[in-house]
Amino acid sequence: MNKGEIREAFLKLVNKVAPDIDPADVSDDDHLQDDLELDSMDILNLVTALHETLGVSVSETDYQNIETTGAAVRFLMEKLQQSA
Repeated sequence: MNKGEIREAFLKLVNKVAPDIDPADVSDDDHLQDDLELDSMDILNLVTALHETLGVSVSETDYQNIETTGAAVRFLMEKLQQSA
């Protein structure tokens, strides 16, 4: 997957967890909790969806790596490259 595909997949999963969030309105710097108002259960559901959809496990200590869309894309790209 390239960066654009990872970003699209990530935002699709964010939208699945929080349907009121329009992926087109999310910037790479938007913080999932502070700007998009996802709560801890939403984050847990997002982490579960990332594992189910992309096969990437996100441990609790890695949550800081998915705080923004930009950070999440970099983190996911690295994880996917490691598993390839």
